[in-house]
Amino acid sequence: MSAPAPTTTASPAAPTPKAAKGPKVKEEKPKAAAPAAAEGGDSKLTPKQLKEQKKLEKQARRAADKAVPAAPVKPDTDSIKKGKQQQQKPTGASGAQRKGPGPTEKHAQSNASAVNAPPAGQLTAAQLSEAAKDIPLFRHLENPEKRITVGNSHKDVHPAILALGLQMASFAICGSSARCVATLLAFKRVIEDYITPAHTTLARNLSSHHLSPQIEHLRDSRPMSISMRNAIRWLKLEISTMSIDLPEATAKTILLDKIDNYIREKITIADQGIVATAVEKIVDGDVIVTFAKSSIVQMVLIEAYRKGIKFRVVVVDSRPLLEGKQMCKTLAEQGISCTYTLIHALSYVIRDATKVYLGAHAMLSNGRLYSRVGTAAVAMYAKEFEVPVIVCCESIKFTDRVGLDSIVNNELGSPDELINISTSRNQPNSGNLVKWRDVPNLRLLNIMYDVTPAENITLVITEYGSLPPSSVPVVHRLSTNQ
Repeated sequence: MSAPAPTTTASPAAPTPKAAKGPKVKEEKPKAAAPAAAEGGDSKLTPKQLKEQKKLEKQARRAADKAVPAAPVKPDTDSIKKGKQQQQKPTGASGAQRKGPGPTEKHAQSNASAVNAPPAGQLTAAQLSEAAKDIPLFRHLENPEKRITVGNSHKDVHPAILALGLQMASFAICGSSARCVATLLAFKRVIEDYITPAHTTLARNLSSHHLSPQIEHLRDSRPMSISMRNAIRWLKLEISTMSIDLPEATAKTILLDKIDNYIREKITIADQGIVATAVEKIVDGDVIVTFAKSSIVQMVLIEAYRKGIKFRVVVVDSRPLLEGKQMCKTLAEQGISCTYTLIHALSYVIRDATKVYLGAHAMLSNGRLYSRVGTAAVAMYAKEFEVPVIVCCESIKFTDRVGLDSIVNNELGSPDELINISTSRNQPNSGNLVKWRDVPNLRLLNIMYDVTPAENITLVITEYGSLPPSSVPVVHRLSTNQ
C-alpha cells in the first residue's frame, strides 16, 4: 500500500495552487503543456518559423493522404473540446477580441497531425512530396507549379490583366517585346476603367493602390521580363510626375497617349532602326544561323530578302518550346531558303555558317547576353569556328543588372514539359518519363534562359547603332535619362 500513497498525494498537489489563484488558472495550463508545445513548434516561435512549420505539416498531411494507413488514429478530441470551452469562457471586450484556437487546442491539433504524419524514412517513392523533386541548386527560383491562378487572384485585378496572366503563363504570348507591348496595352484598359476615389488624386492613388495588384498578379503569373520591368518603371514615373490639378479625364487621356508614344518609340521605331542597320551586314552567299525564334531577327531576314540579297538560313531549335518551327515556317512562306534542325546538330551546321544572328531577352550591364537557353552554346560554337555573332536588341531590354551565370537569376519552366519527346507540342509523346515523379532520385530541370559571355559576342545592334558589348551600360544610361 505504500506504492499508491505517493501517487494519491501527488495528484491533488498540482491543482491546489490553481484553486488558490483563480485568475492564473489559464496561465498555468499552457505552462504545463509547454514542453509538448515546444516540440510542435507552436510556442515562442517567430511568424516565419510558424509559417515554415505549417508548410511542413501540410506536406506531411499530403503524404499521409497518399499513403495507405495501417490503422485509423483518433485525435485527442477531449483536449480539443476542453480548449474550445476555455476559449469561449472570456466575455466582454477582451473575450470578443480573442480569435483563433487556444493553446490547448493548438497543442491537440499539432499532436494529431504529428501522429497522423508517417515518418519520413518510411515514405515510398510515390509518397514523396513536391519538395523532394526540387533541385537544391535552383530551389531559390520560383516554382512554376505554384504560380497564381484566376481563382486565387486579388479581387481588384482587372479582367484584362487576368487574361494577360493566363496567356503569359501558358506561353501563348511569348517573347520579351511581345510581352512588354501586351502589358502596356492591358494597362491602357486598366487606366480607361479607373475611377479616382474621393479625397485623393489620380497621381497619388493610381500607381500605389490601383496598379500594384495588377503588377503583382502579372509577377505571380510568370516572372517579368526586363523590358516589362523597364516599361512599368517608366509608367510609374509618368504617373507620379503628373499635376494633381489636372482633371481626371484629361490626366487619363495624357497617360494613354504617352503609352502609345512609348510603344511606338521604344519598340516599333527602334525595331525599324535595328533592321536597317542589321540588313547592311548581310551579303550575297551568306549562310546565317539563328536560334529559336526572335521577332527582330525574323524582321531582319525578311527585309534582307526583299532587297534582293541571296542568302540561306539555318534555324537551330530546341525542346520543349520549339519556337524555331514557327520562325522557319514564316521565313519559308516568304520564299527564303531555310534549313531546320535541333540543337544536337549544331556542331555540324555551324561549319558552313558565315554569320550568326541572335535575339535577346536582355543585355546585362557587364555585356553578357541573357537569352533563351541554348543561346550560349550557339555563341560558343560560333567563336570556336570563328563565325561572327551579331545580337539584335532594343535598348528597352538593357538593364543595370550584372550576371555571371545562369543560376542566380533565371526562370524555371514546368518539368512536365520535358517528358514530351515529340517534335510537336500539339501532339505530345510522353515516352518513358511519363511517371518520372514515382522514380526515386530522378529530378527534371527545365530552365528557360542562359547567359552568354561578352567575349563570345562580336557586335550588338540597337536603335542607336552598332556597338561592342562593353558599351551596353553607356547606352542604358543614355536611354534611361531621355
